[in-house]
Amino acid sequence: MTHTVGIDARAAAEVPAGRGRYVRELLSALQDLPAAQDARFVLYAREPWGDLDPARFTWRRIGLPDPAWHVVAGVRASRETDVYLSTNSYLTAWFCRAPTAIVVYDLVPFVDREHAQDSAARIERATIRPALRRAAGLACISDATRADLARCFPRAAGKAVTIPLAADPAFGRPVATPGHPALDAPYVLAVGTLEPRKNLERLIAAWVSLDPAVRGEHVLALVGPRGWDDAPILAAARESGARLLGRVDEDELHALYAGATVFAYPSLYEGFGLPPLEAMAAGVPVLTSNRSSLPEVVGDAALLVDPDDTAAIAAGLQRLLTDPKLTASLRERGPRRAAEFSWERTASETYALLERLARRS
Repeated sequence: MTHTVGIDARAAAEVPAGRGRYVRELLSALQDLPAAQDARFVLYAREPWGDLDPARFTWRRIGLPDPAWHVVAGVRASRETDVYLSTNSYLTAWFCRAPTAIVVYDLVPFVDREHAQDSAARIERATIRPALRRAAGLACISDATRADLARCFPRAAGKAVTIPLAADPAFGRPVATPGHPALDAPYVLAVGTLEPRKNLERLIAAWVSLDPAVRGEHVLALVGPRGWDDAPILAAARESGARLLGRVDEDELHALYAGATVFAYPSLYEGFGLPPLEAMAAGVPVLTSNRSSLPEVVGDAALLVDPDDTAAIAAGLQRLLTDPKLTASLRERGPRRAAEFSWERTASETYALLERLARRS
């Protein structure tokens, strides 16, 4: 039986990274997925995105702010779809009578409250419980997120499955001009929103603590948009001489990965952690945290450190800057590990979940 699948696709046009990347990659992979060729997709958003087959993908524009957007989207999806995928909110599930699967990215407001943005955390804490009761399925982006969900909300565990994300294969392709015009020296790269959870203050402190002979001519380059409570990060970066490149486009990001000597990502908590996987796909030696989803994602293809220990971060950076045998091994293992994940797999497992939920109704 052919089903009509509704998807919250707002983030495709509205969010440059993170959930926006997830939705864009998912839609592109669903378009090419053999199992979904007979399905019809209704995409709810404020603005359409991309070049999707109009015979199979129909945009429903709802030009309303939150929370009214969720009420209207839920009511319309109840009439127009057999199953609904909520990619960017717990709230829509409150109003949707079609079987609803919710993508669960992380449980930051419940397991790492110190590093959760107050306004976003309040919304999640206020909306998650009714949504979990209403949801027919929960798509967690890592086993770590699934375990956090089960620990915080045991009754939801039976609805949860793990469907991991992936790095774009383009990150592994040769780049004509590696690096960035603003970088005139070799560099250690960090990518992510400038916010406390990314642990950039400790990374900067670890970098500054290295012997100048170890750093050599390298600079520390921070790439990503400004986030919440970023003033201490900006101050530390400027005092240390780190290069702040801000938000970059996809081509610039590919070139930055390709030119990096080391990629550093000592995040305090991640639901998945795409940047280390992207860097590994590009063949860059990666330093990352030994907690949450990150060990699960990188496997044995990265150097893991305690993100709470500045000295451990510094020691890891020193190893990657001075141990050519280790870095050669990571450059070889990284692309192999990254290739174990694919957006085709993400789309296939997501579509299979939605089909199961639609058949049950």
